[in-house]
Amino acid sequence: MASFKLPLKSLSLGFQAFEYHLGDDVFNETETPDAHHGDVNVQLNVERKTNDIFHLQFTFDGTLTITCDRCLDEMQWEVATDYEISVKFGEDYDDSRENVLIIPSHWRELDLLPLMRDSVLLTIPIKHVHPEGECNKLMIEKLGAHKADIDDDRADSDADNNENTFTLGDDPRWEALKKLNDNN
Repeated sequence: MASFKLPLKSLSLGFQAFEYHLGDDVFNETETPDAHHGDVNVQLNVERKTNDIFHLQFTFDGTLTITCDRCLDEMQWEVATDYEISVKFGEDYDDSRENVLIIPSHWRELDLLPLMRDSVLLTIPIKHVHPEGECNKLMIEKLGAHKADIDDDRADSDADNNENTFTLGDDPRWEALKKLNDNN
């Protein structure tokens, strides 16, 4: 795997640019099952402001292969995002502040891989599905068959309950709710 170590101590004051590539080897190592494959280019601009303060600006562009929540087929997810963070030397490691990372002053370099991988993975939405009409048609048909069964069961249940009244059972904890329902 390529090195993702940024040699902070040897950087000169001012601006410097770096390029990285996040491929399958990076995303196969993660504990998240969301991303199976990756092809993401990273442009990093670093400004060393003082001997102890660095400003890092990442630009990510590429694709991830993720699983569709609806049909379970693979789908491509476009990655296009930016991330900025200030890195400062200090006593101990501290990542508790937003967009500020304090690292021990004896560190000579910073491993960028966790920052970059997490930035890319955070672009994946909680619910990820193919655009309408692009899901696996066979799977959608099977899901549709099961959905119809559920809808039919609800329709039968509604017809049995007359005007959508609730069936609360014999549990005494529901007695107060049942009285409210009966009053309506």
